[in-house]
Amino acid sequence: MPTSLTETGLVIRAQSGFFTVQAPGGPLTCQLRGRLKQGPRTGDIAAVGDRVKVTRLPDGSGMIESVAERDRALVRLDPRPRGVYQQVILANPDQAVFVFACANPAPHLRMLDRFLVIAEKQGIPALIVANKIDLVERQEAEALFGFYPPIGYPVIYTSARRSEGVDELRRRLTGKVSALAGPSGVGKSSLLNTIQPGLGLAVREVSAAFKKGRHTTNVRELYPLDDGGYVADTPGMRALALWDTQAEELDGYFPEIAPLVRHCPFSDCTHEHEPGCAVKAAVEAGRVHPQRYESYLRLRAGEE
Repeated sequence: MPTSLTETGLVIRAQSGFFTVQAPGGPLTCQLRGRLKQGPRTGDIAAVGDRVKVTRLPDGSGMIESVAERDRALVRLDPRPRGVYQQVILANPDQAVFVFACANPAPHLRMLDRFLVIAEKQGIPALIVANKIDLVERQEAEALFGFYPPIGYPVIYTSARRSEGVDELRRRLTGKVSALAGPSGVGKSSLLNTIQPGLGLAVREVSAAFKKGRHTTNVRELYPLDDGGYVADTPGMRALALWDTQAEELDGYFPEIAPLVRHCPFSDCTHEHEPGCAVKAAVEAGRVHPQRYESYLRLRAGEE
């Protein structure tokens, strides 16, 4: 009787309790070993992006024996009667890549700032892609996105139509697990197809299934890149609420604001109306961009 083999692999797809694991001996469809599901659960046991040990069974299927500790994760916190449950959208992402258009549609920078706060809170480095650079003058594009690199968020200016910036984006994706997010119509599929033919179509098909409604099977998937690495579409990113973020901690997720807080005269400063506020002074002096400050105020007030 053939012996079972134990391998280490990466979860690249999750659907209805079944996991596709990319292992040295090839991909296999796995389920969780029963003992992993015993006891109270505060979050998903295994998710796309997890590194796991699996036993390859004689019939070609597999069993997940253990899940390695996650370095970081993109999670949705789900309140339940017995406490908060962590739904893992993507485990161990190396970076979050936020794709927005320079025009058609006009960039929704408030949404971008919301995404950046989520990335900061969950400890995920962020990269901004300003697409459709062919529709505007370069100076106009840099006026829209140029204040992000000085505060620590790199920006790549791209055009799928002219293949501009595509090589740089490909280099940034190579060898990494990247979470992609962005509003509809920004040209993400076209951009991915330019990076790797067929990639954008594959991502779009699963993304469309994800959005069809609550009765649609929830599929999460990593897409391999020819040059190494994976990309994961995260269509639910916009729905990630900040309900678990207290208003008074929000300033800590704005890199340009966080160092100023200790200089405010009031420990509970809202940075909105208090006299002597260091953040307001920095805005007036041009050290904090007014659009970012406005985003902070609106997010604090619970606005989109």
